Amino acid sequence: MNLEHYYYYFPSAIPPKKCDEIIKYGLGQQDNSALTESLHDQSLSEEEKKWLSKKRKSSVVWMDDKWIYKEIHPYINQANESAGWNFDWDFSESCQFTKYKEGEFYDWHCDSWKMPFDRPDDPNVHGKIRKLSATVNLSDETEYEGGDFEFNFRNQDDGSTQPQICTEIRTKGSIVVFPSFVWHRVKPVTSGTRYSLVMWNLGKPFR
Repeated sequence: MNLEHYYYYFPSAIPPKKCDEIIKYGLGQQDNSALTESLHDQSLSEEEKKWLSKKRKSSVVWMDDKWIYKEIHPYINQANESAGWNFDWDFSESCQFTKYKEGEFYDWHCDSWKMPFDRPDDPNVHGKIRKLSATVNLSDETEYEGGDFEFNFRNQDDGSTQPQICTEIRTKGSIVVFPSFVWHRVKPVTSGTRYSLVMWNLGKPFR
């Protein structure tokens, strides 16, 4: 899909105090080692654990509190319109609060995949795909080193194009919204801790 804009950003959109509230709330919950979608909710074999350690290392907490959605949804809607995507979407998955400590990262990936969700017991999700992803940088760039959020505007996982650092969201409370099929990664944090919040927004498959 050819796009005029591969991402849309809002610098310092969420007030620092609100970011701190989200961080405090996230740190107060039980966290889990982050998985990838292909390994979600499965008992991992040793081979899978080895693969995952090269793909992703961080801890996550899942949040579905209305006050968090209320903060972020207006920016997703504005980005969808202003970037000219105009994707039809109608549901947001649980937010993922992520903590990247020194040495932690998430290698190249995209948030969508080939087939819609197959969850007949959940009508909010069943038959839908991830269309828009949003990432909120909850930490200021002075609080950690490394951990750059990068895009790669390609169609396959072969590293064929040069990565682009999303410098626009380095300040605390900044938001970036992008189509869920766009490849991206978080480089290893070299010092400090980087906190972020990710939200995936679903709709019926593209026609």
